[in-house]
Amino acid sequence: MHRIVTGDEKWIFYDNSKKKKYCAKPGQSLPSTSTSTPRPNIHNSKIMLCLWWDQKGLVYYELLKLGDSIMSDRYRLQLIRLSCALRKKWPEYERRHDKVILLHDNAHVAKVVKKYLETLKWDVLSHPPYSPDIA
Repeated sequence: MHRIVTGDEKWIFYDNSKKKKYCAKPGQSLPSTSTSTPRPNIHNSKIMLCLWWDQKGLVYYELLKLGDSIMSDRYRLQLIRLSCALRKKWPEYERRHDKVILLHDNAHVAKVVKKYLETLKWDVLSHPPYSPDIA
């Protein structure tokens, strides 16, 4: 189990608006603008969060820019960064000759991805096809 690394993508709401801070002395009232806060706009602020983890926790994450999606080149770049993050997190990775077992979904099977995984010499374990019986 210590060799398995998996990842997933998730659309998340992202609101990076700045709010004004006010300091008030005891008994002093705050300006009227600080008492009401607008509702966040949840329709325009979705970005994709890509996470990679192992049994010990988070190994690598990436927030994609607005409008970006996971295509084969982006996924290959994430695998390159994941490999670097694993080397930093697991210093013994190079010495132990244990291969990483990558558990990833069947959507990322482009030729450039397969070729890069062959150069890494990682074992690939695909998700089983969706089945209500398995769930």
